[in-house]
Order: sequence, then C-alpha cells, then structure tokens
Amino acid sequence: MKKLMFSMMLVLPTLFFTSCSDDDDATQAPEESKTYQLASVADPSISGTAKFIKVDEKTTTIELQLKGTPSGGMHPAHIHLNTAAEGGDIALTLGTVDGTTGFSTITVTALDNKTAISYEKLLEFDGYINVHASSIDLATLVAQGDIGENELTGLSTSYPLASVSDPAISGSFMLQRRVNGEALATITLNGTKEGVEYPAHIHAGSVANAPGAIIVDLNTVKGKTGMSKTNLKKLKANPDFFGYEKLLTIDGYVNVHNPMPADLSVLVAQGNVGKNK
Repeated sequence: MKKLMFSMMLVLPTLFFTSCSDDDDATQAPEESKTYQLASVADPSISGTAKFIKVDEKTTTIELQLKGTPSGGMHPAHIHLNTAAEGGDIALTLGTVDGTTGFSTITVTALDNKTAISYEKLLEFDGYINVHASSIDLATLVAQGDIGENELTGLSTSYPLASVSDPAISGSFMLQRRVNGEALATITLNGTKEGVEYPAHIHAGSVANAPGAIIVDLNTVKGKTGMSKTNLKKLKANPDFFGYEKLLTIDGYVNVHNPMPADLSVLVAQGNVGKNK
C-alpha cells in the first residue's frame, strides 16, 4: 500500500505539469490589426469602420462594418489610390457590404493588378476606401475614409471665415495632419446655395493687406454641402514648403469667392490663417 501511494505521488505532479504545458501551447498570439474610420457621405445615418487583420506575412483579411445601411441592399467597396480629397483609380476590390448586416470580409494577398500587398504595406498605402450605393450607382457614396499613410492623426487647427458680401455665409477653415505629414484642408460654410460652386484659395499676406497672390488653389465649395476638401502637399511658389506643421506658420489668408463664373473680386467669406491667426 505504501509503495502504491508513493508511486501515485510521483505520477500526479508529472500529469499536472504535462497538463499546464499543453495549455500553454494552446495559447494563441494576440490578433494584429488596424481599424480605420469610414465617414458618412450621401447619407448621414451611414458610417462605420474598416478593419485590417494580419493573417500571415503575405495575407490580410479586410472587414468592413457599417451601421445604418438599408436591409437588402448590396454596397460595392474598393480601395482607391491617393486621398479621398484627390480621388484616384481603384487599387483593390473589397468584399461587397451586405446592407442587412452592414458587413463584408475579404482575404487578400495582392492588389487588383496582381501586385503583392502585405499587411505592413497596406498600413503604409497611399489610398482611401469608397463604399458605393450599388453596382449600378457607383457615383453615390455611402461611406468613405482615408487609410494607410493618409490616415488623419487627430491633430488639427481651425480658423474662422467671416462674412464679406453675403452676411448669410460664414464658417471655418480647418487643417488636419495626416500620418505622412501632409494636411487635409476643409472649408465648412453655412448659408451656401444648392447647385452653386464657390471658388476658394489661400492668398499670400493677411486680410488687412489684401489683395495678395494666390499661393494655394483649394477645391471649390459645393453649395449643397457648404464644404470643400483639399489635400495640401506643397505650395505653388515654394515646392519645399511642405506639410501640416509648415502650414501653421504660413503668412496667408483664405478667400471664398462669389459663385462661378462671377467676378472673383467679390468675396463671400474670408479669414486669416497660419501665423496671421
């Protein structure tokens, strides 16, 4: 009996340690992933995320999750080249979003042109995501977001734009920093008219010393939304003047002009930017 008890005392610790070892082997490494925000475009109730999940050194799963999509709809999605403000060709076709669940998933190893693309390269990609209304209405976007090097960091600076010729129109000019150091410039105006486009520029000098030469062409403000988005890389007159931080020191002001093709000398909104804030 004593011999049996002694034998069990030797065996039980061995079983215990073997069991612990098996549990340790079964423990999985934490998921490596990156999530980007997809903002509303045509429908303010629809927004969501794009999640990039590393599968292995060559393979990535891309999951789109939208909220607010109508049940039964099917929404094609793609990664495009450049920033959303610039626009660009399709680089990678993503899974079609099911409107009922708001979800799509696809696992990829290459772009549409067969160029290999890894998880790490996707996180550095010069691109953005578009989610469309349907396969027959690709022009209407339900969600959109910059990815990779174009992701916004959260750093921003905003400047007021005061009324000039039209007291109903005023707003703001905002600069946001991207991961790559470039800046997204956004004009937001209240009181603009649907169907009208308002030219906009950054000029040299300050409002007090206007007029000054145009140093940056901004995208026109759409009257329906009152918005304009422009990706800023370099100044026309000074290609070495680069990035968000440099723009915060610019000697300039923003003009938003009377609707095209009217006289550009008539301003609807104006405000100092950079060091003239």
